[in-house]
Amino acid sequence: MSRIGKLPVNIPSGVEINVKEGNLVEVKGPKGTLSRTLSSEMELSIEDGALIVKRPSDEKNHRALHGLTRTLINNMVVGVSEGYQKTLKMVGVGYRASMQGNKLVIAAGYSHPVEMEAYENTEIEVPTQDTIIVKGIDKEKVGSLAANIRAVREPEPYKGKGIRYTTEVVKLRPGKTSGK
Repeated sequence: MSRIGKLPVNIPSGVEINVKEGNLVEVKGPKGTLSRTLSSEMELSIEDGALIVKRPSDEKNHRALHGLTRTLINNMVVGVSEGYQKTLKMVGVGYRASMQGNKLVIAAGYSHPVEMEAYENTEIEVPTQDTIIVKGIDKEKVGSLAANIRAVREPEPYKGKGIRYTTEVVKLRPGKTSGK
């Protein structure tokens, strides 16, 4: 039995889950609504205020889908009730970010500023010039947008300059040494 798949998805107060035919799962909560079509092979049932995911057999693909299905539903429940957030920090002289309307403008050492727009169900905040916060209800979109912002200028290992997650640790390497 899958250690993750067998756990029930607790439904907090204020969150409503509807399972429609074809395993279309709709989750409504205080922060918004998310829907996703999951594998029709998994059996979804709501019992005692929790959603239970059951698999039809012990075949390899059913075992793989069991934990995945449960985790996707749990991420949707957490997203509509609490939301997700990623914080990025810019390190380097002249590296800064600002919002112009609904676009994020990043100056990261290139000859031109890089402009990015937020995805659907996500928002970008710039509390200071060197901090970027990505918020949203869809964990996948928040992570993707944060990764795309980081990809503008990934942290380099010699001086540590670049855009990094606040939880990320960049291990600095020693530079060149003279051969004398």
